[in-house]
Amino acid sequence: MDISLLITAIALLVGYGLYRLRKQLTFWSDLNVPHNPVNFRKNVDPSTHMARKFQEYYKKFKGQYPFVGMYLFTKPVALAIDLELLKCIFVKDFQYFHDRGTYYNEKDDPLSAHLFNLEGNKWRNLRMKISPTFTSGKMKIMYPTMIAAGKQFSDYMEEKVGKENELELKDLLARFTTDVIGMCAFGIECNSMTNPDAQFRQMGRMHFEAPRNRKKDILCSVAPGLARFLGLRQIVPELSDFFLGVVRETIDYRVKNDVRRNDFIDLLIGMLTGSNVELGPLTFNEVAAQAFVFFVAGFETSSTTMTWALYELSVNQDIQEKGRKCVQDVLNKHNGELSYEAIMEMTYIDQILQETLRKYPPVPVHFRIVTKDYKVPNTETILPAGTSVMIPVYAVHHDPEIFPDPEKFDPNRFTPEEISKRHPYAWTPFGEGPRICVGMRFGLMQARIGLALLLKSFRFTSGQKSTVPLDFTAKSFILSPEQGLWLKVEKL
Repeated sequence: MDISLLITAIALLVGYGLYRLRKQLTFWSDLNVPHNPVNFRKNVDPSTHMARKFQEYYKKFKGQYPFVGMYLFTKPVALAIDLELLKCIFVKDFQYFHDRGTYYNEKDDPLSAHLFNLEGNKWRNLRMKISPTFTSGKMKIMYPTMIAAGKQFSDYMEEKVGKENELELKDLLARFTTDVIGMCAFGIECNSMTNPDAQFRQMGRMHFEAPRNRKKDILCSVAPGLARFLGLRQIVPELSDFFLGVVRETIDYRVKNDVRRNDFIDLLIGMLTGSNVELGPLTFNEVAAQAFVFFVAGFETSSTTMTWALYELSVNQDIQEKGRKCVQDVLNKHNGELSYEAIMEMTYIDQILQETLRKYPPVPVHFRIVTKDYKVPNTETILPAGTSVMIPVYAVHHDPEIFPDPEKFDPNRFTPEEISKRHPYAWTPFGEGPRICVGMRFGLMQARIGLALLLKSFRFTSGQKSTVPLDFTAKSFILSPEQGLWLKVEKL
């Protein structure tokens, strides 16, 4: 090739790249939208949790516009602030926001192509088929299995408290929820309570505690097409191999021996054979991806919620006593049996969990992407298709105009009377609308059971190893305590 042509081609490519970069970096200025300017150091600051960064922008720009423009590295992002705009994104104008825009790579990282990440018709069809797994009727069927795991947890706690009076509870709670999901989803006894190194627990720990490659994460977010071309994976290969193997073995055993448990794996087997899917059967990798997300999303979010709840109860003894009285009163009414009907009557336990989810939403930011040009209501701004939108859940939940004295832990915010006074989209730990968390009922149920069993038998107070206040670890997207949760535990 003529050297002059090669130089010209390179110059054109460089020039085009610089032009595109400039257009990105002036994206919000060109749209005349209030925005936070590009700040590369702040964008990649590993010491501050994303929830707190977005809270800064929320406070700075609230009241100026329904959303604020910001940049993640060089990527323009609209941070929704106005609650009416949240309503549009979640429900009213859902046809413009039905995809999350989160990275997945079906070819090289098959477990990443799960319900949380999938888009368009593929997501819609799968969601329709998976939703029946989490109805109240299915919760009743799974309830005895959850209670069995809860009994193992309670027995283990009694044994531990007999030997030592200060315990690290974050890991114990994660072991409990790992066992619940292992039994309910896979029909497998994980035995994480008696064996902290059980494989399921190891794999869960690996997924959430393995060091993140921030450069890779940035590339997957900013240039997902390039990341897919390069074959980038976000799930550790060892973890992926383990889950693919477990799902294959479980399905093969059930099909060969005609075993039916009416659980999540049974539903997926129906999808694999095509008997439960109108648009044709799913591949094995597609089925395995749904089993994977049910596991990782279910055990960590519920255990983290219970962790924060116990922390708050340990520093608010009056609330802990009121919660314990709620449990005891309902159990007395039901002859001491923690039945499904009994757990559903523990309204103050629900209020404790709702207030915990307000103050510490496990998923502190919701993601959406504009799928076609969208005119933002009450503005002249048109957000182009492909624009990323984020909802700062943590910031909204800590807005003193919505939740007065937001740092105070107060379950009375969630009485029916108080709820009716607030905007319906002020509390969204699970999202809202068609993409609301499909496992919400399941997650709340295992958290209710865990908290009721613990309050029934134990008192929790701060001990010598306790850290007050607890801070978030910036290493995890999930709002998780940096120092774990050490509490003094006394058997009642």
